[in-house]
Amino acid sequence: MSRHTFFEDLRNDAITGVAYKNLQQKKQVLSWFVNAGNTTIADLSRELNASVPKVGELINELIADGLVKDYGKIEAAAGRRPNVYGLEPDSFFFVGVDIKQYYVNLGLGDFRNNLVRTQEKVPFHLKNTPEALNRLCDIITEFIAASGKGKKKVIGIGVNLSGRINYRSGYSFSFFHFQEDPLSKVIEQRLGIPTFLENDSRAVAYGEFSSGAYHEKNAFFINLEHGIGMGLLLNGQLYYGKSGFAGDIGHIPVFDNEILCHCGKKGCLETEASGAALTRLFIRRLREGASSIVAKRIPNPDDVQLEDILAAVKQEDTLAIELIAEIGEKLGRGIAILINILNPEVVILGGALASTGDYILLPIRSAINKFSLTLVNNDTKLVLSRKGEHAGMAGACLLVRDRLLALID
Repeated sequence: MSRHTFFEDLRNDAITGVAYKNLQQKKQVLSWFVNAGNTTIADLSRELNASVPKVGELINELIADGLVKDYGKIEAAAGRRPNVYGLEPDSFFFVGVDIKQYYVNLGLGDFRNNLVRTQEKVPFHLKNTPEALNRLCDIITEFIAASGKGKKKVIGIGVNLSGRINYRSGYSFSFFHFQEDPLSKVIEQRLGIPTFLENDSRAVAYGEFSSGAYHEKNAFFINLEHGIGMGLLLNGQLYYGKSGFAGDIGHIPVFDNEILCHCGKKGCLETEASGAALTRLFIRRLREGASSIVAKRIPNPDDVQLEDILAAVKQEDTLAIELIAEIGEKLGRGIAILINILNPEVVILGGALASTGDYILLPIRSAINKFSLTLVNNDTKLVLSRKGEHAGMAGACLLVRDRLLALID
């Protein structure tokens, strides 16, 4: 009787008994190669507390499946030279889908945490409609087809979506929640590939923290887009909270205003300190007669979008710079609250608004100094994202990889 491949077992939810045990052991082997690199069967046997014959059997099956490669013999001081084994770099891939308000970024990631192909800013309007979901599935399908790797080599898809996401159940409570089945299963059934759902800010945070650029164990990643999200790294682990919704900084009730937030509450940080708030303020000032280079290109103020304002900041437009500074000061007040409570080592600013650099960084830093305790904020670094648009794609791929291989819960 022919055996099932690793891919077939991985996609089989009903796998039990010996087959299930073998699958878990293969995941351990692959996880070791991911974290520690190439090694010998003898060393792997000691690390996994399994017999040499068993590890050899697992390695041979993984080689037959195209996942592991024999890299030949190593130099030894004396005696027989053992063979070294490691990952086959072109074995299989993960797709990371980072959904923004008006476009989608897609990345194809390999086992080694490399994005081997990306497609950025694919037009897409995030709406809570079946038509938008159908379009999203088409975009993913087209990206996989254009990658040239073949659908069979893609063993997982990670989808980043804003709002309230329960990654364990795969449900989205903010978008595409018009079916009984969890969104992750709906997409998986349409595409035929295991799919994982994650809050966009946490996925971006994971991509940023996994880049090797940071060594801090307690950090915040503030995602400054149309809304405001946050990923928390506490003691080196992503923090989810009881229901999986931790980090919703945008809905801290900072302001005493009558602006209704999309969450249904008033006074949320997002109502006055987000990309949506910046757009609303900018349009209002244009209507009041303020001058801006944006008005010369877009005569109707209602047609102005966030991207237009951010481009104007980089062109040193006075109105755009004035309002981004106002947004930054308000953001700093919200971040100061978190610094006082959790005393992080580093706060990383990412997303669309962070692309303005010092124009938003400096007013945020000034507000943090003003509203947080000096003894606390002296130990907190405030920096801009190093991975930019790639953080979301990389984070989505990594989360899929690590969950499939049980590197994280």
